[in-house]
Amino acid sequence: MTTGQLGEFLRARRSRLRPEDVGLPRFGERRRVSGLRREELAQLAGVSVSYYTRLEQGQSVNASEAILDALADALKLDNHERRHLRELAAQRPQPTRRPPVERVSSLTRDLLRSLDNVPALVVGRRTDILAWNTLGHALFAGHVDPTLVDRPADRPNLARLLFLDPHTRDLYVDWPRKARAVVGNLRLVAGRHPEDALLAGLIGELSMQSQEFVSLWADHRVKPCEADTYDLRHPLVGSLTVTQQNLRVARNPEQSLCLVTTAAGSASADTMQLLARSVDGKNIQADSMAGHA
Repeated sequence: MTTGQLGEFLRARRSRLRPEDVGLPRFGERRRVSGLRREELAQLAGVSVSYYTRLEQGQSVNASEAILDALADALKLDNHERRHLRELAAQRPQPTRRPPVERVSSLTRDLLRSLDNVPALVVGRRTDILAWNTLGHALFAGHVDPTLVDRPADRPNLARLLFLDPHTRDLYVDWPRKARAVVGNLRLVAGRHPEDALLAGLIGELSMQSQEFVSLWADHRVKPCEADTYDLRHPLVGSLTVTQQNLRVARNPEQSLCLVTTAAGSASADTMQLLARSVDGKNIQADSMAGHA
């Protein structure tokens, strides 16, 4: 059991609930704690205060499924949060080993090559960019060497770019919303893979270098990145609104294919076409220079 993380998650979810949210009277008194008190949550879940306190403090292990379900109901957890609670309560090892290098299958590379007109990235479970097409690179990280994705030790990482790279920060008009989404997804993955030393290292690095990451991580928000719409401020073509969708990769559920689309007939669609033409022009120029070399 990752007892420390379990206790932190329980405390964070308890603090976001008010007595009136769960049908408890408030009586107008001033409360010294934000959210529910431990005894109030224990009452709602049907467990003793001492047992619940031990859970939060990491002094009790092997919580039954019935107790976890009762706590999830009392805390009003959604499906993603319920799964996260169970994963934190499971007895699994702490980060001790270096996982194998993530590789992109030939099937996925063939799919990526077929998506010439749609920005696309293949993203690993730690948000490493494992592969991208030309338009995906141009949209998200045109200032980064595109060949880095082919060198596992040097691969760009979406979370690292988002928090530590000023170009990526400037790309998102509503940067805090994108940051919350990425951290919420990292929380899910960390609960699912407590043994992943590289993931633990990434979280440690971001915690050391970004106070904003520390604050968002402490919130214990858990939600997968599935689909969302963002306003971008691209340094080459200007403003556009895009929808990012993350699809599971066949035969490798730990990887996702991030596809970026714009509304048909919109100004953003025209802007995306402008970016595509710009990329094509650079490629034609490069090919021409190579032919005369």
